Order: sequence, then C-alpha cells, then structure tokens
Amino acid sequence: MTRGTILIVDDEEKLRLLLKRIILLEGFKVLEAGSLGAALKLLEKESIDVVLCDVKLPDGNGVAFTKTAKEKFPFVEIILLTAFGNIPDGVDAIKNGAFNYITKGDDNARIIPLLNQAVEKKQLKDRIQQLEQQVGNRYNFDNILGSSPLLKEAIGLARIVAPNSTTVLLLGETGTGKEVFAQAIHQASKRARQAFVALNCSSFSKELLESEIFGYKAGAFTNAVRDKKGLMEEADNGTLFLDEIGEMPIDLQSKLLRVLETSEYIKLGDTKTTRVDVRIIAATNRDLKKDAEEGKFREDLFYRLNVYTITLPALRDRKKDIPELAKFFVKLFSEKINVRESEMSKEFIDKLQQHSWKGNIRELKNAIERAVIVANGMELDVIHLPSELRETHSRQGILSAFDLSSVEKLHIQRVLIHTNHNKAEAARLLNIGLATLYRKIEDYQLR
Repeated sequence: MTRGTILIVDDEEKLRLLLKRIILLEGFKVLEAGSLGAALKLLEKESIDVVLCDVKLPDGNGVAFTKTAKEKFPFVEIILLTAFGNIPDGVDAIKNGAFNYITKGDDNARIIPLLNQAVEKKQLKDRIQQLEQQVGNRYNFDNILGSSPLLKEAIGLARIVAPNSTTVLLLGETGTGKEVFAQAIHQASKRARQAFVALNCSSFSKELLESEIFGYKAGAFTNAVRDKKGLMEEADNGTLFLDEIGEMPIDLQSKLLRVLETSEYIKLGDTKTTRVDVRIIAATNRDLKKDAEEGKFREDLFYRLNVYTITLPALRDRKKDIPELAKFFVKLFSEKINVRESEMSKEFIDKLQQHSWKGNIRELKNAIERAVIVANGMELDVIHLPSELRETHSRQGILSAFDLSSVEKLHIQRVLIHTNHNKAEAARLLNIGLATLYRKIEDYQLR
C-alpha cells in the first residue's frame, strides 16, 4: 500500500526522473506531467495528495497555477520548486495556498520531510471531510424514521426553516427526538460545516450554567485561574442547541435574550462585550406560554424564541411508525453485541404497539436493547420484553396468554436462553427428545 500519491510537474525530464526515483524509494506513488495543462488533467482524473511543481513552465507560472488548482482541488497540497527563489514570489505562493516554496539545490534535503508533512495534512483533511459526511448522513431529515402524518408535518416545517438562521423552538415530550431534529436542521443549513454544540439546561446549577454558556475571565471568581470560552463562543458561526430551555434560571434568561437581540454578551469578570454569530435552537417539554403567564419564564424571551415553533409528536400518537423504529433498533443493537439480527414475532410487534410509551422513542430504544440481549439471536417475542410491557390489559392478550401453543413456545424460549442455546441440554431439561426439540424450534420459528 502506497503512502500517498505525488504529482511531479516539471518540463525538465531528467529532473523529473531523478525526483521520481527518490520519492518512489520513500514508498509514494509518483505521477509526472511536463506542463501545467497536463497537470490539471491528471488532477481531474487521479486521486493526488501533493503536487511538486516547478515555478517556471512553458505554459504558465507555478505561483498562478497554485491559485487555480487550489480553487478546483482545495484539499490537494502544492509545494513549489524554483531555480531562483525570491521573496515576492514566495509570499504570493503562500497567499495562493501553497504548502511551501523552496529553492532547487539549496533545499533538496527538505523535499522528503516536506512531502511527508504535506501528505499527512492532505490525508487529515480527507479524514475530516469523511467524518463530516458521516455525521451529515446520520443527522439528516431522510434518516428520521417514520411516515405518520404528524411526523411528516414536523419534518416539513423543519426543512423549510433549516436554510435560514431563524431561531427555532422545538416542543415535545421527553424522548421524542428533539436533539435529532436540531442536528438535522443544522446539517441542512449553511452552517453545516461549523460547530453544532448541545447543552441540557437542567444539568447545571445557575452559576455553572452561566459559565458553561457564556464563559468567564480569569479572576472572575475563586478558582477561575484562566479564561474560559463558553459554549456560545464555541458555537460561533454554527448552532447552539439549548435543551430543556424552560429550566434556565430567570436572571440568565435576560442574558440569552440580549444575545438573540444584539448578538452580544458580557462574560463573567469581563468589562467588554463579546460578539457572536450563533443560531439558537431551543427545546422544551414544558408549556412555556403558560410558564410565561405565571412569571416562571420571561415573556419577552418566550416571544423571541417562539418565532418558529415545531411540535414533535409523542410515540403514542404515531404508533404506525413503531415497527419501523423497532426494526432499526434491533439491527443497531444486534450489530453492537455481535449477534444475528433477530426477526420480530407478530405478538412482539403487537405488544409494542399496545404500550403507551410515556418515555417515547428513548423508552422504545431501551426496551429493544434489552430484548435483543435476552433473545441473543433468537426470534424476538413477548417474553423478551421488560415485565411492564408484558402485562396485558386487553381481553385478546389475556386469552393468548392461556393458549397452549403460546405457553409452550415461551417455555421453550426460556429454557433455550437458560442453556445459552445448548439444544442437547435444553432437550434434557424439557424431558423431550432432541429431534422433537428441533421440530418445535422449526414449528415455532425459534431462531
């Protein structure tokens, strides 16, 4: 495996050959071009990490070429070689995006170390871009599972507001996926390449919350030995997601209101303002309008946050989405614990759809994780659910609980789990022949 691909651009064939031999010995793949036009064609066709380019070529100047190449291929690093180095050219080369500018002969010993550094920088950029794409693919609207009308309406509203920098207020019960929505809005905005910073306002005391959001100057209070950047500053040019905004103390709310109105605030212990360009997405499971009317939340802040409101539906209001969500979590946790992805029995799905899900998607996720662990690759059935979900209050559920085949199926599952799927031991404990056990496993589709 090569360490990277280097393109040598020089009209002197002997020099190209010499450089090629040296660079090949270092484990790099080497391509050659005798002109800037040929170099651009290779950049379009090949995956190149670093261009090692002469400054003076028959069809142009390497310094100007650097600007053109960096505009088209921003991640490619360019090292310029010149026979007669001069300061103005060197300055222009760096301004145009060159990694370095060196003189032939005088700086030959620097070529390989510089190539190593440039390749590392290029490959780091590639990795960062790859990670950003993975995050973007994970947090986009197409990956929000479900097709119920209420969810589609929420997604539609979020798609409309995402490209703007408008403040958004997400309403919904705990566990409905407010942070997932906030991430999707951020990824669909012009700020997607900047930071997304999330904070739960209920997790900190008033003093800690203020320092976390706004930061402080050294000496602002005991133990403040150095300056601290707050999350507001960390999210500059990006998005700050404030979850459980209803839990923010009243006196801090005024500071947040000032940011929303002026894009300015004063850190603890500071005497001058800090300016930021931050999009605020807030979320709460409280009735902020009622809280504002009762004096528990600043009315002016409520109306400033309430510019664009999206209400996320509770899971009990979108039960048709439960099988799709359950299947996703089964796949997720099967991969996590390295077991075969289990099928879900009809009874299992029915039981999921009968439950009230007060904890919403978060509760469903936890229930599926437990079921996957207990089933250990077998078909998921009611027995694998937590006891509070197994309790059935419908008449249909009571009748099925006394059905002989259902009882036998659940009992065999319990014994298989107990023996860690050792079928010979399970048959012994059940006091049946091994062939009979295999037949029942097949009949009941116990995998």
